[in-house]
Amino acid sequence: MSSGSPDKRRKMESALNQLKKLTVVVADTGDFNAIDEYKPQDATTNPSLILAAAKMPAYQHLVDQAIKYGIANGGTEEEQVANTMDKLFVSFGLEILKKVPGRVSTEVDARLSFDKEEMVAKALKLIALYEEAGISKDRVLIKLSSTWEGIQAGKELEEKHGVHCNMTLLFSFAQAVACAEAKVTLISPFVGRILDWHKENTDRKSFEPHEDPGVISVTKIYNYYKKFGYSTVVMGASFRNTGEVKALAGCDLLTISPGLLAELSQDHSAVTAMLTVEKSKACDLEKIHLDEKAFRWEHNEDRMAVEKLSDGIRKFAADAIKLEAMIKEKMLSVKNGQ
Repeated sequence: MSSGSPDKRRKMESALNQLKKLTVVVADTGDFNAIDEYKPQDATTNPSLILAAAKMPAYQHLVDQAIKYGIANGGTEEEQVANTMDKLFVSFGLEILKKVPGRVSTEVDARLSFDKEEMVAKALKLIALYEEAGISKDRVLIKLSSTWEGIQAGKELEEKHGVHCNMTLLFSFAQAVACAEAKVTLISPFVGRILDWHKENTDRKSFEPHEDPGVISVTKIYNYYKKFGYSTVVMGASFRNTGEVKALAGCDLLTISPGLLAELSQDHSAVTAMLTVEKSKACDLEKIHLDEKAFRWEHNEDRMAVEKLSDGIRKFAADAIKLEAMIKEKMLSVKNGQ
């Protein structure tokens, strides 16, 4: 005889463990020491998270190793810094892959967001660095901004090179449709940043999870993908609270910061599947096709998405520049010490 009813046992189980039965849980951090206790399947990084981690004393050895690599590979100062940045992003990825059984997402420099060819070249360089370290490209997702150029770079990487892509900074339904048509592996529609925009630009300052505009956006995208049988999977990202996370239980994947993972591990309320393939089949969405002109028009019609995509690119670019400045300074002291 088992002790207690199933309901009581479920109440004793953490929200995090309940969520893991419905959704693939991913850790959103560059601080890989914060990952262990939550046992996520995958992990995601971005330039801002890598910058934050690179400032921590615990990770200085990775920064130092990357700088040595950059100097050893020669070239102009600019080339040395670029090589160091690539090596640093991959070094964090390699450490993360020691902690998770699945995949790591490594982001292409946001300053390339409007240059398809450069995004493809940078992605292939990052994959080559992983492969040199003995990691198969199947364990890496290359993150690209969900601009038209980024989406087409993702299409080329998937089709021609077998490189799996994670399309990020995704805020509009148009971006989601274009990504599905490009047959990329995964999209990361942002939840919290959509909520931020609505709080800043409307009179409404608080939303229940089921009314949260970010939750509504991801739910619509998930339903569209499942209804029409697209292979691209949905990974909700950028959460502001655990209510948003629980409102998207059942989504293919959710990438969650260590702080919110900690809250979910202490929360013992019941978590139920809010997103299901069955529900999606019953939704009234109609299939649409977007060429470049239609994509640009439809995306442009969504003021929130236009503002948050451009803002996201600017912020990631600014953090990449800060990281470069930090590397240049350290590089100079290494060279002077030689």
